[in-house]
Amino acid sequence: ALANVHPDAKIGKNVTIESFVSISGDVEIGEGTWIAPNAVIMDGARIGKNCKIFPGAVIGGIPQDLKFKGEKTTVEIGDNTTIREFVTVNRGTAAKGRTVVGSNCLLQSYSHVAHDSFLRNNVILGSYAGLAGEVEVDDYAIISPYTAVHQFCRIGKHAFIAGGSLV
Repeated sequence: ALANVHPDAKIGKNVTIESFVSISGDVEIGEGTWIAPNAVIMDGARIGKNCKIFPGAVIGGIPQDLKFKGEKTTVEIGDNTTIREFVTVNRGTAAKGRTVVGSNCLLQSYSHVAHDSFLRNNVILGSYAGLAGEVEVDDYAIISPYTAVHQFCRIGKHAFIAGGSLV
């Protein structure tokens, strides 16, 4: 009841939006998704079905990249993905136009996915892990907590990166 949902947002059936959530107008949210209190879903967010977005998450923030000039870009979250507390997933830039997190992913608390990154399906991003811009992560990769991944890196299918690593 106390959520701020823009009237132009496209919200699917059986979506639960808790108190103090903010949802911008250029947003699409698939059916069965749950959005916890204090989450912020910004313009350009495309969220799949049956996702779980926990308190304090920010989806679709503008890129932290100086080449971004306000162009219309997106962030796409696949079905059945869980985004835990205080995760940030930024929109793309003109470089690729979108940031993608696949289906069945788990982004643990305080992790960050920067502009134009592409995470395929069943990826786990541990707490406090950060992906810089234009990082690619293939299916079933696990990036453990406190790992920093430099821009333009590619992490292969089924890779396991130990906690505290620098890539």
